[in-house]
Amino acid sequence: MKLRVVLADDHPFVLLGIRSALLSGDDIEVVGEACGARELLQTLETVPCDVVVTDLNMPPDSGEAEDGLRLVRHLRRDWPHIPVVVLTSVANPVLLRAVAHTGVVAMLRKTEPMDELAAIVRGAAQDLAQFSPATEREREAAACPSDMCVPSLTPRESEVIRNFASGSSITEIARALGRDVRTVSSQKRHAMEKLGVSNDAGLFAFVRAYGLL
Repeated sequence: MKLRVVLADDHPFVLLGIRSALLSGDDIEVVGEACGARELLQTLETVPCDVVVTDLNMPPDSGEAEDGLRLVRHLRRDWPHIPVVVLTSVANPVLLRAVAHTGVVAMLRKTEPMDELAAIVRGAAQDLAQFSPATEREREAAACPSDMCVPSLTPRESEVIRNFASGSSITEIARALGRDVRTVSSQKRHAMEKLGVSNDAGLFAFVRAYGLL
């Protein structure tokens, strides 16, 4: 009997590559595909499967859809019997530790060869934990308590990060909060250092994946 797999990724060419990698053998069947978090959850409501292979960060197809870490937690909560394999381009160790801590059975960076994906899915179906070399350090640190997996930001740093991730500039945030621009800029920089991100793109990915908005 073939392993039934549901795939999720917001890039059609990536989905094509994942499907090709999985169908290289004759014991895996792709029974569903989704291009976003909402579509993935809807698919799982109606399509029985043995393993889910999903991207970590998919732009929301609806304001109500979950993404990133919240999506993985939702999958583990509502479908605890379905092993989850995470594919990600995220390199932030804090995020990857947190993802591993949710109970996903396998994690692979998108920059790594997909040659072993079919074997990883077969192992996942047997609840065999498989983390690629690039994510091994995160797997080893995954035993930390969940409330210790996210660096603690001060209330003011959190406020600045939320506003910035929502689209406000440093100047607009300073004006709205009644603070000096240099103070807001410093709070943003300190928060990024704590989160382990070095640029705005990394910050946006972290905020979205971790559901900090």
